[in-house]
Amino acid sequence: MKDKQLFVADFFAGCGGLSFGLELAGFHPAYVNELNKDAIESYLINREYEYPYLRDTAFHCNDIKDLVLNKKLLTNTIKELKNQLNIDVKNGDLDLLVGGPPCQGFSGIGHRRSYSVDKEQLPSNHLYEDMAYVVSVLKPKIFLFENVKGLLSAKWNPDGVKGEIWEDVLSTFKNLKDYQVNFSLVRAKDYGVSQNRPRVLLVGIRNDVYKKSESLIKGIVANGFLPSPTFDACDLEDLLGDLVDDNYENGGFTNKYVKPAATTVQKYFRTTVDGKLLAKGSILTEQEYSKHAPNVLTKFKYMHEHDGKIHESMKTKKFAQRVLPAKWDEKGPTITATSLPDDYVHFSQPRTLTVREWARLQGFPDYYRFAGSRTTGGIRRAGNPREGNFSRELPKYTQIGNAVPVFLAKAVGEHFAKIINKANES
Repeated sequence: MKDKQLFVADFFAGCGGLSFGLELAGFHPAYVNELNKDAIESYLINREYEYPYLRDTAFHCNDIKDLVLNKKLLTNTIKELKNQLNIDVKNGDLDLLVGGPPCQGFSGIGHRRSYSVDKEQLPSNHLYEDMAYVVSVLKPKIFLFENVKGLLSAKWNPDGVKGEIWEDVLSTFKNLKDYQVNFSLVRAKDYGVSQNRPRVLLVGIRNDVYKKSESLIKGIVANGFLPSPTFDACDLEDLLGDLVDDNYENGGFTNKYVKPAATTVQKYFRTTVDGKLLAKGSILTEQEYSKHAPNVLTKFKYMHEHDGKIHESMKTKKFAQRVLPAKWDEKGPTITATSLPDDYVHFSQPRTLTVREWARLQGFPDYYRFAGSRTTGGIRRAGNPREGNFSRELPKYTQIGNAVPVFLAKAVGEHFAKIINKANES
């Protein structure tokens, strides 16, 4: 390992969207935490060649509380970070620590499945405290907390005050010693992502780093703690057009690219780790189509033929099902990829999106692999807090939907890298 490499510790990492974007910005993963076995396997299999040490228990854990409550484990991790990666935590060498605690208790979808349980009763809604503790111990130069827009207005219980949870989160991080803290609500579409996807990003910059790089910390987003927007999101037909198989079958799959890459963004997604552009006829993964019932196909076809409208006789309880536009209007992207791919109908075919198309929406290149089942539903995906069941399966669609969009993470990472490198030069 070279001395001047930038390293990041990623907590609640999921399948690795935030980490991957940061890696594109020049960071290297030093530690990963993720509770779900399939999600962390997705994270690890995509890094096992370049970062094999992550398989070592000194560099990953499932439950953050193992690290928080087990002093011996934490001490060993700090020791191995220095021995193997030359990161002297006690000397303030860790560059970046990021985390997005599970947000099902704050998001609109999570609220839909909360079974009327107060948010203060959901253990996952208090994990920000554990993240703050880890920050206080590892003392990174910069830390990033990210979560859903709903966190800003959430209440601990029906009798609470709107926004009280966010006030608790904000005060917890502001009370950390030696950090300047700022935050903003950002939209992924402003950073090259073909989604609206609003996210709350809270940034802490260590005082010594802030003083040395203050000249770079300027801007309209969180007073320069976050990067300025790029406003370069592409249309969906430019993003997904090369994956459209005119001969696809309902419930079938397409295992080879049927078209060459026609746009710059398609070429990006089809470029392998070693720089090879995948041509027509190359192997394509995760392009399996859901098997829709005849009445569903009829509804989708009707929607295509009637400007997205659903006939009264075909309406269901789906809260947001609509046809995706091939091109955005002047407002830009208006969708948010969630754990529910059946909320959206493909822009040119009567079907929902495949795992690979869902992954492209989030910025994952076509070589990125995902562990676990393709999809699941009901209690297995949401748990039942009323019965004390907090376990949740994370099939591929859910892993991808939960991820931080890669291009947003890359923009944030590039901004952080400039700040840290400036401080290192000083």
